Amino acid sequence: QVQLVESGGGLVQAGGSLRLSCAASGRPLSDYAMGWFRQAPGKEREFVAAISRSGGNTRYADVVKGRFTISRDKAKNTVYLQMNDLNPEDTAVYYCAARAGSSGTSVTLTTSLVNYWGQGTQVTVSS
Repeated sequence: QVQLVESGGGLVQAGGSLRLSCAASGRPLSDYAMGWFRQAPGKEREFVAAISRSGGNTRYADVVKGRFTISRDKAKNTVYLQMNDLNPEDTAVYYCAARAGSSGTSVTLTTSLVNYWGQGTQVTVSS
């Protein structure tokens, strides 16, 4: 079993930046396609970004494309989400997610496919 712990959330003004980290223990993250989801009050959990096991492929939701960047550091067993040009619509709890059994290049990651979730970290963007 892999344990995922997010950090880096907080309060930021519109136009600002944050970097979220997802540190793993128990298993190497190279075994998993990784991603980030978010959930705002009253809304369903939505996909934000995914990165393949190899790190060579990424996929983003249209609403964050060009502003957010997902990356992974094998040596640190950590996945990151760099968030730039934040706006109030980005306010949500952000969850790190891991999918087991994926191919090395797959960036297919949906809620139903996630095997492990982090505890979530709050991101609040003020106007």
